[in-house]
Amino acid sequence: MCDHHPSTASRRTALGFLGASLVAGLGACAVPGNQSAESPTAAPRTAGPSPSSSASAAMSPTPSPAGPGRLRNPFTPDFTLPPIQGGLAPVITKIPTKHPVVFLTIDDGLVKSPESVRLLAENGYPATLFLTSNTVRDNPAFFKAFMAQGSLVENHTVSHNVNMTTQWGYQRQLDDIAGMQDFALQQYGRKPTLFRPPGGTYSTAMRQAVAAAGLKAIVTWEAKANAGRMDYQYGNSLRPGDIVLMHFRPEFAADFEAFRSAQVAAGLEVVLLEDFLDVA
Repeated sequence: MCDHHPSTASRRTALGFLGASLVAGLGACAVPGNQSAESPTAAPRTAGPSPSSSASAAMSPTPSPAGPGRLRNPFTPDFTLPPIQGGLAPVITKIPTKHPVVFLTIDDGLVKSPESVRLLAENGYPATLFLTSNTVRDNPAFFKAFMAQGSLVENHTVSHNVNMTTQWGYQRQLDDIAGMQDFALQQYGRKPTLFRPPGGTYSTAMRQAVAAAGLKAIVTWEAKANAGRMDYQYGNSLRPGDIVLMHFRPEFAADFEAFRSAQVAAGLEVVLLEDFLDVA
């Protein structure tokens, strides 16, 4: 289960001051790397059923302007995360909402560039970081700078085996997922509440393992920034409630600009997925 921790608002405020100093300090070290094994064109796939989502109406206030230091969204969520039912974690691909919001998620953690910290800080964008422990364990402290800005670390397994749903049984999947839970708690002081499957593929056994590991939901995506452009499963622009996929890759700056341009054009505000789901 998720560890108890201070309220989101106080945590964001207290950590805000630390973010600026960490951004400046990170300018001296960058760890280059290659792209992850996750396919840049693969869309989320399922080997098992997904539970339906529910939403309730709520008033939609005018979005606050994005900018440095804006770490907390002003919206009252109009979506309730479905509970674990029958031992299966729910699967979230998009948030049904009337609010003009979009959710940025960034995967893996292979390329640790100070530029990525700076870009999120300058734009005031919090992000959900789905990290893989085998990828980040060479420098796990790097990602604390994002946390200081208001981002959170979530679970993307220990191994990033994109074939785990077909190659591994339930217990091995559970061990891999639970291993990242322990790593995140040790390094970042918080157990993740959200899980992203490597490659986007999940199964009934994985949904069982995710729930057993203490996570609240599997999160996939419908839009992504890749190779300096936006790719959409539906339509040709961002929509309210879209969950956007990015990666920590050499082309991070180009992907970020593609996302930012699409987000601004759509008139959406970047808010933290965990805040909206009340699982921070």
